[in-house]
Amino acid sequence: MLALFDLDNTLIDRSAGLEGWARSFVRSRRLPRTAESVVCDRLRERAYPADFVHLRTVLGLREDPGNLWREYVAGVARSVRPFPGVREGLEGLRRAGWTLGIATNGAGDIQRSKLDTTRLTPLFDGICVSAEVGVRKPERRLFEAAATACGVELSAGGWMIGDNPDTDMDGARAAGLRTVWVANGRQWPDGQPEAGRCGAPSHRGHRAAARGKGLARIAVRACMQLLHHKR
Repeated sequence: MLALFDLDNTLIDRSAGLEGWARSFVRSRRLPRTAESVVCDRLRERAYPADFVHLRTVLGLREDPGNLWREYVAGVARSVRPFPGVREGLEGLRRAGWTLGIATNGAGDIQRSKLDTTRLTPLFDGICVSAEVGVRKPERRLFEAAATACGVELSAGGWMIGDNPDTDMDGARAAGLRTVWVANGRQWPDGQPEAGRCGAPSHRGHRAAARGKGLARIAVRACMQLLHHKR
């Protein structure tokens, strides 16, 4: 059975990694502290090389945007950490015979660098990054590409674990996958179909407070319990 995982703020703490890198970036250039929020606000959802053309202008920098992007890729990759329990959870799924994949939106170099520096890459059978395949979640083609990268057919079914109700949960359900939502202390959005998730009524046997650094550990544990139950 296939289990696809989102990467940022599902398996790794991208938010904390970005904030740490932005703080260092601003200090290294002796920019005002308010520049940290400018950087984080621009890059919070996703980061691409074009964002550094914008940041170069608004921050009054003279450096080449390409160099700024490469600095970001290396720096954030060093700054991010897997949430506690993620590695153990993924290893447990592999031992149980699950096919594991990454289905993430973003640029290929930064997403793969984060997987490499956190040493998570070897735990996955396939990695699918939106910029490399030319389509983003919630499009079905992204999930199809992720399944193909893992050597399986999406039509065989499986699970998607992620933190975004729209791109991860709605997209995966439309593609025929079951879902586990990493709530991160949030309430499920009104008007959206229920998804199996950490810290929510669905799958009551797997309720937990999905807050702070334990949220991805809870997500992986809940996923393991659900998937083992279904085998």
